[in-house]
Amino acid sequence: MNDNEYSGATEAELGFLKEIVRMLPAGLTVQDADGELLLVNDAAAAQLGIDGSRPSPDLAPRREACRRALSAGQAVVMEEALHGGAARQVLLTTHRPVRLAGRELLISASSDITEQKNFEDQLFRSAYFDELTGLPSRRVIEHRANSLLAENGGGRFALAFLDVDNFKHINDYYGHAVGDALLVELSKRLGRDLRDSDMLSRISGDEFLLLLSPIQSVEEVAEFIQSTLERLTAPFFIDNSEVFASTSVGISLYPDHGSSFEALRQNADIAMYRVKNDGKGSAAFFDSSMEREALARMKIEQSLRLAILEKRFCCAFQSKVDIRTQAVKGIEALVRLRDDEGVIQAPGSFINLAGELGLIDELTHLVLAEIVKSIDAINATFGADATISINVAAKQAGNPEFMRSFARALEETGFPQRFMIEVTEDAFVAKNHFQSEILPMFRKLGVGISIDDFGTGYSSLSALADITADEIKIDRSFITDIHKRPRSQGILRAIESLSEALGMTVIAEGLESYEELAYLQAATKIRYAQGYYFSRPIFLEELKLATPLSSEARANVASRPHQQNRQGYSRASGYRR
Repeated sequence: MNDNEYSGATEAELGFLKEIVRMLPAGLTVQDADGELLLVNDAAAAQLGIDGSRPSPDLAPRREACRRALSAGQAVVMEEALHGGAARQVLLTTHRPVRLAGRELLISASSDITEQKNFEDQLFRSAYFDELTGLPSRRVIEHRANSLLAENGGGRFALAFLDVDNFKHINDYYGHAVGDALLVELSKRLGRDLRDSDMLSRISGDEFLLLLSPIQSVEEVAEFIQSTLERLTAPFFIDNSEVFASTSVGISLYPDHGSSFEALRQNADIAMYRVKNDGKGSAAFFDSSMEREALARMKIEQSLRLAILEKRFCCAFQSKVDIRTQAVKGIEALVRLRDDEGVIQAPGSFINLAGELGLIDELTHLVLAEIVKSIDAINATFGADATISINVAAKQAGNPEFMRSFARALEETGFPQRFMIEVTEDAFVAKNHFQSEILPMFRKLGVGISIDDFGTGYSSLSALADITADEIKIDRSFITDIHKRPRSQGILRAIESLSEALGMTVIAEGLESYEELAYLQAATKIRYAQGYYFSRPIFLEELKLATPLSSEARANVASRPHQQNRQGYSRASGYRR
């Protein structure tokens, strides 16, 4: 090969190599000791905005990294975040100093890892930040608290546990979209006026943790929390709805109330529950008496779960009586708990807790099972035509899944038309479509609907006109000493008249004296009542011992002297069937 042929081959190879370098998918640049670019391939030109395809990013950090690599004479590997306008590009770059032909040069190779970094950022945010509100997650605030605890002389700080009051009701009434929007707006109000050293975290559905650090005094924390609560009193305007929300707050202090994050969180939680029980919407600091209450509550909770597991619940039955003929119209099934020592516990000690723990559905099904198992004794005592009422909480009434399963269970008894569901007014006023969607299921089975404790909930006489029910039970607060209370008498007449116009049977609850009975007989059209005057609740064991009485043994309740110790009598055995 002559010199011309060799020269031509060399130029062809150089051209080929230049083309390969130009088209490399990785960005490649070569620059001299003065920072002047000697070689830039197409990928690097696009990455650095040299080709004009994108706004030119700030290259000052890159130049500084190149300078350090050249002066140190060692390779530098780094991630570069280049911001050009709104777009962000992340490069993984290696700067390597070399010496070629007596010159100090820097070769830089960059790979675009933008998609990978975006995915990593997404994973990081999902792990450490709440998707709905953007607030730090529990693990972030826990890490922050543990860092403060680990610091020598880290100083005092406060941990506040915040829980939105009645959030389930808000979700049921307005819908989950409004509930989510409320949480977003509420988190903004809670986060206002926080210092950089403070932190607000959403740790679950409607629960937040607030870390205040550092603090100087209890008064300082109390003042800040109070101003936060006052900020929440203004309504939230969401989706054309005016939503009111309050928050119950429990506060623990380090080191006064614990030396670990978990202890401080638990004690703040305990203080928050005290606020819930005392009326909600305020704040309380933890104290030792709360811990004793929490332990007692935990004991009841454990007993309740065990009682359901062991089926230690029992039923009692109280009659609804025709006050003019003493005939039994129906009975109400009342659930009772038999404790470890066999003592019967009234529902006030466990029904609300069962609702909070999500055990109320199972409890309602247990009551139905007991009724079915004892139907022969029930019929023998009260008559085969007496309706059987079962209480269903408003929370259950608004749960289509539970109500469908309960409707199926009633149908499977073979006598669903004997049953009546007793629900409070709350079930009808919430936007959970009880009346339009759930009620028809039970109407189809022939199951009756009763409004329990009327006059104590959210409803009104005007709301009553929109409710479709078979029976309305006037709360005992209106019936007690009705003969002495003219204002209650007026309210009773109004409810009675409207119920009659709407075709609903009226039951007076809590009748306990002859004077109350005499007033209802003389001054109202009310035909039915329920209460200790007629009968205390009768337990299944008593039903099984009962035998139908002859007509000669049936007594006229109204003729009995009212001086009798009314709570000591069980007059059910004298009812006409």
